[in-house]
Amino acid sequence: MKRHIIQQSASVTDALGKINSLSGEAMTLLVTDSEGRMTGTLTDGDIRRSILRGTPLTAPVADAMRRDFRFITEGSDAVATIRELRSLNIRLIPVLDNEGRITRMIDTQVTSSLLPVSAILMAGGKGERLRPLTIDTPKPLLPVGGRPIIDHNVTALAMAGVTDISVTVNYLAEKIESHFSTPVAGVSVKCVREPSPLGTIGSAALCEIPEEGNTIVMNSDLLTTVSFEEMYLRHLSEKADITIAAIPYNISVPYAILTTDGAEVRSLEEKPSYSYYANAGIYIISNRLLRELPADERTDATDLIESTIDKGGKVTFFPISGTWIDIGSPADYAHACRLMETIRQYNR
Repeated sequence: MKRHIIQQSASVTDALGKINSLSGEAMTLLVTDSEGRMTGTLTDGDIRRSILRGTPLTAPVADAMRRDFRFITEGSDAVATIRELRSLNIRLIPVLDNEGRITRMIDTQVTSSLLPVSAILMAGGKGERLRPLTIDTPKPLLPVGGRPIIDHNVTALAMAGVTDISVTVNYLAEKIESHFSTPVAGVSVKCVREPSPLGTIGSAALCEIPEEGNTIVMNSDLLTTVSFEEMYLRHLSEKADITIAAIPYNISVPYAILTTDGAEVRSLEEKPSYSYYANAGIYIISNRLLRELPADERTDATDLIESTIDKGGKVTFFPISGTWIDIGSPADYAHACRLMETIRQYNR
């Protein structure tokens, strides 16, 4: 962070040298006063414009900096603000405390958002349909594109600014725990063991769930480009208790379908197609609901969803418009590997 900070009393020449050293990074300096409070920003474009106005290179940075800078406040829900600043092509966003001092910086090419949520990845399954691949390797650690499946999801969460990530484990738990003994994508992932299989969401009860807010809960064996940011904003705007990520699922019937009334045929529809939304195994759930889960009995996600609806809670869905692959069979796994290889070759 210090590489991007310069005092307003430093010279413009000093600032040019510091900007030059940032090659490959965000080419912006954050300017502070003698007390460490932020007072402006400075780019090489700002310096060029100040020189054209007659500012000498020996002048202090304060004479060339922009004072109308944008920032977010530490501890605030700044998702919408970061989204706006990204749209304005502002790459480096300072985070300030209540006294105006810089606590950290967000490079939107590394961290695209700052979602104020926790995340829980379910990784306890045996992956029986993928045997023999999963006899000695838990499914979340099978490689796709040179990395374990689960690491793609941890990286996506980290890019969305989620740093409180837990993984619930059971089958071959020690291998997943060993994998996460070192940080992934800069995040120290916490592993939580199930004493026995607790269903598709029951193990969330074993994790530390904050009293307020929401948590992303998802299967660890998915390959997806879902926008966690857009899903979170939809969850908030709908004031939902649970938001379910959903994928379009189409069924084509190869026959003529009869509409009947008793024994009488009312109409005939030739080879109709029906469109549905299917559960994608990714949820944003109110922490209040997760804290009510029993820690000693099996609970599936469908149980929690149906119970919430029965009690008058609000359950909404968020359509996934990008990639979603549930790696549950050898064919799915091969498809995911081919897709990642294609992407890797395209990006060379």
